Amino acid sequence: MTLSAIVLRENPLRASEASAAPAQAASRPLGELLGEVARGDDRAFAELHRRFARVVHGIALARVAPSDAEDVVQEVFVRVHRSLATLRDPESFPAWICTLARNVSADAARKSGRRPPTEPLRDVPAPAVVSPADDDGVRERVLERLRELPEAYRETLLLRLAEGLTGPEIAARTGLTPGSVRVNLCRGLARLRELLGEEDLR
Repeated sequence: MTLSAIVLRENPLRASEASAAPAQAASRPLGELLGEVARGDDRAFAELHRRFARVVHGIALARVAPSDAEDVVQEVFVRVHRSLATLRDPESFPAWICTLARNVSADAARKSGRRPPTEPLRDVPAPAVVSPADDDGVRERVLERLRELPEAYRETLLLRLAEGLTGPEIAARTGLTPGSVRVNLCRGLARLRELLGEEDLR
């Protein structure tokens, strides 16, 4: 099977819209959750971590080696715990934690001296662009092509394909508009298919 044939067989947007309603309905309002975290509620902080850890991890994967991504997640949530009281508008939290994740990832990349876009993501679960039957070598090559995409596409596709977030979940947890998420997914997936198609010819 060629690499391009492995690329997502269905539009990721369709599946994401279908599961959006129940996922969002089960979540407490973010402002309420942040208020409980600010009052020192450990269970609320654990819920906040569950809600945003995959976003932070996906952003980290776009910038650092997989072996460093979990360290970035831990550092980001240490900083969230320490600095949340300085956040005045709860609605800005998604954009705030994403910016924090990018900054911590950039610091980690500088300290390690690594070049993450050229490193294969061997420790990352196989994303939806690769079926379980595909061998690890193909999976790594697909993931490597993901790392060649522009930052906005790379981040959004990693959140969708590697972290398993739906389109609406990505919008809610990053502060992006649903329209921007759709554009990033569609254009990023189209570019990924082109890169895989180019590799098929080599």
